[in-house]
Amino acid sequence: MKLTYSGKTKDVYQLEDGHVLLKFKDDVTGEDGVFDPGANTVGLTIEGAGKSGLRMTQYFFEKLAEEKIPTHYIAADLDEVTMTVKRATMFGSGLEVICRFRAVGSFLRRYGAYCEEGQALDAFVEVTLKDDDRKDPPISEDALAQLGILTHEEYATLKQRTQQISEIVKEEMAEKGLDLYDIKLEFGRDSEGNIMLIDEVSGGNMRVYQGETYIAPMDLEKLLFS
Repeated sequence: MKLTYSGKTKDVYQLEDGHVLLKFKDDVTGEDGVFDPGANTVGLTIEGAGKSGLRMTQYFFEKLAEEKIPTHYIAADLDEVTMTVKRATMFGSGLEVICRFRAVGSFLRRYGAYCEEGQALDAFVEVTLKDDDRKDPPISEDALAQLGILTHEEYATLKQRTQQISEIVKEEMAEKGLDLYDIKLEFGRDSEGNIMLIDEVSGGNMRVYQGETYIAPMDLEKLLFS
């Protein structure tokens, strides 16, 4: 097992059988000690955050498998806080795909002159580049195609899958009396070039509220499985 990459919230290892092992950390994204799923820096460390995120990720990836939605998931080990996944080819240096049901976060900061905080959005999808130096800039479908990062056909698949997955997560939250405001997903290509969901689906990459109260990632995991 060889360490190939150390990220903000996970370490990535190459396995001898060609698969990849993800080791979940207790670090979460944010700024000045405040959690923010849209941040591109590690903001704080919370004991148990890795296992909490993996438990939610395992749950949702297995649920998506039941729905025949392609993902990189193979298996998870909660005791070791690891997940075995298929190898994936990134789009460029990586993309983040956000599905928004409410106007909050960077959407509100950019478009606040035209909307109110918390205003309902119709599963609005936007794509950003994974580029810490440039603060993960948003990028349009045409720009993605012209820069050779993905094709228009792949963009259509990306958008459709993002909305489909986000609606599944939203429905799960609603069953617990929770409201999904937004969620950040990542995708890659499998060995045959097909698009699949990668990374994780956890409290660390979504904003969820109960009424007017924001639910922190580890509290969200507890509520989801209560």
